[in-house]
Amino acid sequence: MRYDLAIVGAGILGLGHALAASRRGLKVVVIDREAEAIGASVRNFGFVTVTGQQQGDCYRRAMRSRDVWEEVAPKAGIPVEHQGLLVVAQRPEAMACLEAFVRTEMGQGCYILTAEQTMAQHGGVLSGRPIQGALWSSHERRVESRFAIPKLAAWIERLGVTFLRKTLVKEVQQGRVLTTSGVVEATQVVVCPGDDMLTLYPQVIARHQITRCRLHMMKVMPAKPIKLPGSIMSDQSLVRYLGYAELPDSEPIKARLRAEQPRTLAEGIHLIVVQGADGGLIVGDSHHYDWSPSPFQRAEVDDLIMDELHQVLNVPGAQITERWNGTYASGPETMMRETIDDQTRLVIVTSGTGASTSFAIGEETIAEIYGRA
Repeated sequence: MRYDLAIVGAGILGLGHALAASRRGLKVVVIDREAEAIGASVRNFGFVTVTGQQQGDCYRRAMRSRDVWEEVAPKAGIPVEHQGLLVVAQRPEAMACLEAFVRTEMGQGCYILTAEQTMAQHGGVLSGRPIQGALWSSHERRVESRFAIPKLAAWIERLGVTFLRKTLVKEVQQGRVLTTSGVVEATQVVVCPGDDMLTLYPQVIARHQITRCRLHMMKVMPAKPIKLPGSIMSDQSLVRYLGYAELPDSEPIKARLRAEQPRTLAEGIHLIVVQGADGGLIVGDSHHYDWSPSPFQRAEVDDLIMDELHQVLNVPGAQITERWNGTYASGPETMMRETIDDQTRLVIVTSGTGASTSFAIGEETIAEIYGRA
């Protein structure tokens, strides 16, 4: 059988391309080496993050992808677990950075809460330690990745997209994809390899200086039920997320964190907390970069993350019920897209923003191949 488009990789980026192509009425096949998604797409927070993404293309893609998630989630039977983002400012320098952010074009749909307003509205879940205030964003959405990605793939398959699972792509030639299940004929091919940097086009990937990032992730059950208002971040996020970190007003909070929490910054830690339907909290994360990241998870890193959790949220007696390593391809840009030849493209999200930007990236690639709809 011949296809209009073959997509290599069934993570969120491959699914984003498949959805965009299927909406064009194209005959599409998605090929993946695994029986189901086990990589970055299901190991993350399921946090569709808009606020704090790098100004420009990344922010724009996140806004568009959020809209697509909102459209397709109910059709695919994917619950949106909660909406919105609360960034709690623990230090005056963090508050100043958030106030500067709200004044930018990226601050639309966001507003500042004073310390009194924050405690009045959200004091029931916060730790009670002194804070300076908070930023509230209405943009964010959260799905449970480990369930959402399989449901999304199943729904896209019902749209008419073919999936070839347990199938390794060995080589891509113009118009032909050589796999362990035979040859797939396709007029166009999009390769979305995630953090597999050797199987296909290793020289191209190497030019982009891509490595891997490993994250410490945990599921935490509170001793007493709490209800988060949305996703939660704190001061360290202003260093990690470029939408904040590239503002001149972020320099004072960066300096203070370097002085007060050097170990936390050295481990690439910033707090993200999201909540599932069972009341459990997905908590992370850290960032460690290496071509072959260690599979071993140091307890001291988890302890630092949990310390920050207790600094921000009122969860005494909370117990860790699961631990796992997240992973994603990481590079100096937020994503890369290379035209290999007139029938083949290589696309990788290189910033840990797959859930937040992949739908928009897929639309862009399909428009680049087939023209604007």
